[in-house]
Amino acid sequence: MTDSRERRLDNLQEATGENTKSKALDRAAEFYLRMRGDTTAVPTGAFTELMERADEKGSVTSEEIAEILDTDELPVKAETYWSIGED
Repeated sequence: MTDSRERRLDNLQEATGENTKSKALDRAAEFYLRMRGDTTAVPTGAFTELMERADEKGSVTSEEIAEILDTDELPVKAETYWSIGED
């Protein structure tokens, strides 16, 4: 295994919080499949859904983006905070 691949797997293991490289790869693969779609198991991926919603509405909020991209493999949440003047 090349040094760069080993570093990439180590970084993936750290990013996913998995204890083994094989589990980290499984988690990353599942996330990729959910995002990409165009498979039997996931015909419409989250990226496609996000682009379609943006086309339909003209824009999407951060909350809508988080709702679409949220997965068990990589939870996504959005919070909006507004402040005028001093906190």
